[in-house]
Amino acid sequence: MSGEQAGTVATGVGFHTKVGVRWSDMDVFQHINHARMVTLLEEARIPWLFEDGKPTVALRDGAVIADLHVRYQGQLRHDDGPLDVLMWIEQVRAVDFTIGYEVRAGGADPSSAPSIVASTQIAAFDIGTQRLRRLTTAEREYLESWQRG
Repeated sequence: MSGEQAGTVATGVGFHTKVGVRWSDMDVFQHINHARMVTLLEEARIPWLFEDGKPTVALRDGAVIADLHVRYQGQLRHDDGPLDVLMWIEQVRAVDFTIGYEVRAGGADPSSAPSIVASTQIAAFDIGTQRLRRLTTAEREYLESWQRG
């Protein structure tokens, strides 16, 4: 995990957390490296999809990343940390779900334009058979509870 993981909270619009930025996340141009941003997104979703180190209902039977999109709309630097990350469920389908992200500098106004807009498609996966599987009813209900209205 990068730096400190600040408090996490469920809001009316999604799951909000703070993610620390390591000095090594910076590149020669003094902003957070694009590849490191993918890692920071992963570190942001762990407290949401895991509780006490155990998978929540959304990951209990296994899951894999199927697709990832990251749009850089502004620079983020080491001094901008810990980063504010807001996540929600964009879509739930038979075997996968898509998480939406907005990333802002720490302390930025939540109504300001995010520096990073991203999405991650995560597919349900049976680890034993190494095949995709259908989301269970409980998984679907949990994920749908995080969709924006």
